[in-house]
Amino acid sequence: MIENINKEQLFIKPEDSLLIALKRMDELDNKLLIVMNGDRFQGLLSIGDIQRYFIKHQSFEVAAQVAMRKNIRVASVDDSFDYIKSMMLEYRIEFMPVIDQHGSLSKIIFWEELFGKETRSKSQPISLPVVIMAGGQGTRLRPITHVIPKPLVPIGELPIIRIIMDNFVDDGCHEFFISVNYKSEMIKSYFGSLDDSPYRISFFEEDRPMGTAGSLSLIKDRINSTFFVSNCDIIIQEDYTEIYKYHKESSNEMTAVAFVKEVVIPYGTFEMGKNGLLDSLAEKPRYTFLVNAGLYILEPHLLAEIPEDELFHITHLMEKIISRSGKVGVFPINEGSWLDIGQWQEYQKTLKRFGSEINL
Repeated sequence: MIENINKEQLFIKPEDSLLIALKRMDELDNKLLIVMNGDRFQGLLSIGDIQRYFIKHQSFEVAAQVAMRKNIRVASVDDSFDYIKSMMLEYRIEFMPVIDQHGSLSKIIFWEELFGKETRSKSQPISLPVVIMAGGQGTRLRPITHVIPKPLVPIGELPIIRIIMDNFVDDGCHEFFISVNYKSEMIKSYFGSLDDSPYRISFFEEDRPMGTAGSLSLIKDRINSTFFVSNCDIIIQEDYTEIYKYHKESSNEMTAVAFVKEVVIPYGTFEMGKNGLLDSLAEKPRYTFLVNAGLYILEPHLLAEIPEDELFHITHLMEKIISRSGKVGVFPINEGSWLDIGQWQEYQKTLKRFGSEINL
């Protein structure tokens, strides 16, 4: 958490790449860094700056100083404490650099120092329907899913599906459509037992597995606005309003969220040319991929394009849209914003991640 961060860990150099910045954000579990040129303050780099640059230029290899915004909010040593506090509250600022008359960083004021554990809630909440695909058998989490369905697998004191839903509620989304099949009565019973629930829930049930999108055909007459679709085994710690804003501004029919994954080959590799001759070689090459995170935004007319009563995956829908020259956008997030419980190894990592935030 941010209160345990050595302040200098927030510093990156102007020439550091966006990929380096993303890794630092993952290490610190925060989404804002300070760009320092020696001992002089140069600017701020946010996850939003990186996302906007990548969407436009498709590269994480450029220097931080290329992607950072020119217009940023910082405080002066001459600003009063009350003014700084009010500005941080108005704009929900993670931390505020205080700059002296020589352009040097005097100090950093963190949100937690002023407001404690109060959540930095969004100033412009959205209100969209959310579909959660919760009908799978969770075979990779056996034997626990022999007993309880995957959506009710606990992360601390809450089941995974509640954490997913609460993240949406934080952004103003309260209407949920939950697709169920395996141990469906247990899921319905759990939600039926909640008091003062912030959720408005409608269940719809597959009579057999229909893929990652097939069951959406069952609600094609019940959703008439832009909506989210989420897997039930992932947590996305991201500003959903920014994903929605990108989706609308780009006039996408569908937007898929993807996390940035760097893969390092721990060996030297060869590229062969004609007749088996060595063309080029690379020592421990690095490759960057955009990995499907399991969260999507869809326009409602797409529901009519999902075939009824057959197996159909969300990737089939993407291919169908692209085949008719429709628009499918991709919104990148850093890998640390994506948490998975779909298999035991990732589930254990998620438990450790939440260990500092939830009583385990």
